[in-house]
Amino acid sequence: MILKNATVYGEDFFPSVTDITIENGIITSLDKTENPGTDCTGKAIIPGFIDIHIHGCNMADATDGKPDSVLEMSRFLPKCGVTSFCPTTMTISTEGLRKSFSFAAAAMGREEGAYIHGINMEGPFISPAKKGAQAQEHIKAPDIELFKELNSVCPVKLVDIAPEEKGSEEFIKEIKNICVVSAAHTCCDYAKAKESFGWGISHATHLFNAMSGLCSREPGLVGAVFDSDNINAELICDGIHIHPATLRSAFAILGKNRTVVISDSTMASGLADGEYTLGGQKVFKKGAVRLEDGTLAGSATNLFEEFRNLIDFGIPLEQALRSVTINPARAIGADKITGSLAVGKNADMLIMSEDLRHIFNVFIKGKSII
Repeated sequence: MILKNATVYGEDFFPSVTDITIENGIITSLDKTENPGTDCTGKAIIPGFIDIHIHGCNMADATDGKPDSVLEMSRFLPKCGVTSFCPTTMTISTEGLRKSFSFAAAAMGREEGAYIHGINMEGPFISPAKKGAQAQEHIKAPDIELFKELNSVCPVKLVDIAPEEKGSEEFIKEIKNICVVSAAHTCCDYAKAKESFGWGISHATHLFNAMSGLCSREPGLVGAVFDSDNINAELICDGIHIHPATLRSAFAILGKNRTVVISDSTMASGLADGEYTLGGQKVFKKGAVRLEDGTLAGSATNLFEEFRNLIDFGIPLEQALRSVTINPARAIGADKITGSLAVGKNADMLIMSEDLRHIFNVFIKGKSII
């Protein structure tokens, strides 16, 4: 397959008019060719989006106990420009985690849309004081053996931990060689955060949310992330979780390679306002998604909405595009196969209007999906 005369955002994430040649689902050329193909004049081609922190969408939840929910997420996500993802578990019972991991493992290789990289394990090794919408009764101390058991069922790409909790140092040092360890749902201060980065934490989950904030004399985890050039930071860019002015500051400080846009979306994403569930808890969507007590509980957004938000908020286009593609790919070690338009990578691509505000088609591993 050859797509011709498109405005292509290549490895440098700057546009140029060229052709893309795809063979067996892999990009084999990004140069002009005399061979015939599909004319894409007036259209843009960008890499497919990668959501590494997503609980659910379209009435499906990665921890709802239903065997086909992750497959439904796979089917729905291409409509939002997402070509691959990490189904994300909540703080639920150990048996519930085992079931969710087995369902995700069974779905891998059978996806009809966006493909699965592995699990993002958001709980249960978090701080009760910063639990947010996580269920307190299922919070556990860091458990290396439980993690390894679950990882043997379905590969974990990210696991969250509160660095101040007892046993976290041993856990981080052991698990950092298996997957990315992320600071999350934590009360840790600046000093503890910096110390934990030395143990092996390399990521921060939904920056600003459910963590110690940035203050003048207490920089907290947010300040520690800003002050470290080797920590990736997730950001929910729905305009609700983080004010646009704060986002502009964060994107400027973190630079173009460390910002990772996530949806943190729930089963309410793509649906009308109403009552839903998240990790077995009742939640209510009315614009935002909240618990009965008003606590924010994930989101109802998606990466395409967030990408457009970033442009509207004044984030530079290159950084916005990197933040939904190559940066999440690099964060989970998938950048050798996806995340940018490059020879040898999967043909995960969005065919868009030149202003990048409308999706015409989605290709996943070279296959047209919508």
